[in-house]
Amino acid sequence: MANRNPRRRSPAAAAGPGLLIGFSMEQAEAAHERDGLEPGTLWLSMEIMATVVYDALLPQPPVSPAAPLSLASTTWVPGGADRISLLPDQVLRGIVSRLPDADAACTAALASRWRPLWRSVHLVLDNTHFLPRGRPAFGVADVVTGVLAAHPGPFRCVHLTCSAMDAHRGMISRWLDILAAKGIQELAFINRPWPLDLRLPATLFHCATLTRLFLGFWRLPETAAVPRSAAFPNLWELALCVVVMEDRNLAFLLDRSPALEILTIIGSQTGVRLRLVSQSVRCLQLCFCILEEVMVVDAPRLEKLLEWTTWDESTKCSRIKIGHAPKLRVLGYFQPGQHNLEISNTVIKAGTKVSTSASVPSVQMLALQLKFDVRNELKKVPNFLRCFPNVETLYIQSARVYEDPTGKVSAKFWIEGGPITCIRKNMKKVVFYELQGSRNEVVFLKFIAERAEMLEKMVIVVSYKFLTLGVDVKATLKPLSCAKWANGDCELQVYKSTITKSGGPVYNIRLASESTCADPFDHIYYDELL
Repeated sequence: MANRNPRRRSPAAAAGPGLLIGFSMEQAEAAHERDGLEPGTLWLSMEIMATVVYDALLPQPPVSPAAPLSLASTTWVPGGADRISLLPDQVLRGIVSRLPDADAACTAALASRWRPLWRSVHLVLDNTHFLPRGRPAFGVADVVTGVLAAHPGPFRCVHLTCSAMDAHRGMISRWLDILAAKGIQELAFINRPWPLDLRLPATLFHCATLTRLFLGFWRLPETAAVPRSAAFPNLWELALCVVVMEDRNLAFLLDRSPALEILTIIGSQTGVRLRLVSQSVRCLQLCFCILEEVMVVDAPRLEKLLEWTTWDESTKCSRIKIGHAPKLRVLGYFQPGQHNLEISNTVIKAGTKVSTSASVPSVQMLALQLKFDVRNELKKVPNFLRCFPNVETLYIQSARVYEDPTGKVSAKFWIEGGPITCIRKNMKKVVFYELQGSRNEVVFLKFIAERAEMLEKMVIVVSYKFLTLGVDVKATLKPLSCAKWANGDCELQVYKSTITKSGGPVYNIRLASESTCADPFDHIYYDELL
């Protein structure tokens, strides 16, 4: 029977395919089965991570094959005037630049007027546009090589996401050399599907014109021999997806990116130890990571520190240290049972006296993932909240507990440590996701309701599983209706969850990094009021 507690699995199972680097396929599948997982699920877990990369992370290229140019369907009138070719070059270039690369290149066959146009516009290339329908991607790499060689540049956007790079090792460096020489701006370079630890050549550092870089299923280049002058001076977004990252190579990459604003790490193959010293980064995202240590040492522009389904591969808790981050506004999802929080030089534990120096007053939005039936995991929560005195919006994700409950929590538990400033003075909105129906959850919500003087709205989303048990939700939440709310005008809304299987918090990776996204945790997955 499969062990359902990921904390008790071996590191290989806990990380999915992530820690299987260097294994043969047979060895990897055997390790998967030893961890109590069904045979064949390794490929499934890899495909899940690939889906996250393709659907949730990568931006859509600026062209689409949905409406391709079709010469055969063009109505031709004998002796008719070619009015389109009479348009100015600037307009014609605009038309060609909006076509998929294969169709854009075909415009050269329309007339002599069109022949130079494709070569004169910035190249947009997505190799999935060359995939033959219903057949494997044979020959796509050769087509890519031909296109890159034929176009003089510059290259606006190149997505190479559907080739097994192990079969094209000789082409990888050649592609990178061409991309560097022809001014690549946005590059998505995904190795599919095996091996997971194929080393990227250091020629990647020749691409000094890059503004956005998305790497997936690689090992970072070895940087020991890379000149210190190598840099990405214009790079403002970097995403590393299921990537093997030696500490020195990750540090070199970040140090060589002085304009970086968005850093996203998804599905790390090795433990993440990140020391952030950056004058430019404003959003840091860590998703599906084996998180060992994150130290925000000096990040004066950092606004969002976002974690989603991170865990540690050992029995130790991950260390998260917040130093100089005066603009940090959004933080979460923290897991007090798995994350050790350190602010300045103070480790936040149960019973720690939180001083002004051990607080982050800039944080206005906080998200926590809590196991309400595990008392020891709740002990840190009051002090966690005291560290962020100006929080106005609090998100709570109630995590499903597979172990036996380990103790009830009364109102006294939340009161005995003294007042919590953010709850009493500043909290305006509380969203509680995936209510499981436990007494401890309701006690916590009642504690907030009776002390949050500024609270304007409380949203409770009842888990799908709890609803299927046929439990009376109104009876479960009766203590709230009987409570003496600190703000009698606060609005209480109770919804049904649309999530059929309880998992991690609902979260949009692509949207969360956008500067226009004020609230990355507010993604509606509930629809009906109870």
